[in-house]
Amino acid sequence: MTTYVITVPGTFLNEVPDSVCSDVGRRLRPQDPRNTDLGESEELSLLSVEDDGVFAARVEVEAADRSEAEAEAVRLVSRALRDSGLSEGDAALGQAVVTGIDSEF
Repeated sequence: MTTYVITVPGTFLNEVPDSVCSDVGRRLRPQDPRNTDLGESEELSLLSVEDDGVFAARVEVEAADRSEAEAEAVRLVSRALRDSGLSEGDAALGQAVVTGIDSEF
């Protein structure tokens, strides 16, 4: 297995209170990329939100390959958004991208 740091970009389509953003971050905390060497050295934040509603969630995922890691990251972020009370109409997700790879051989 390989540890990936995946960035899932998105846009809040409606105004989202800070408390909801905090809740999303709390739900993603177990996948915080700061637990990886890359996340720590690059000081990656788990969830960053701009004033215009654009956000980026960065999560740590263990997977067999890049495609599986990206899909799992999208599932994790989607679930965190949904469990925080946001619908697909409240937040649109973009294409997940690999931010870093930490392979153990």
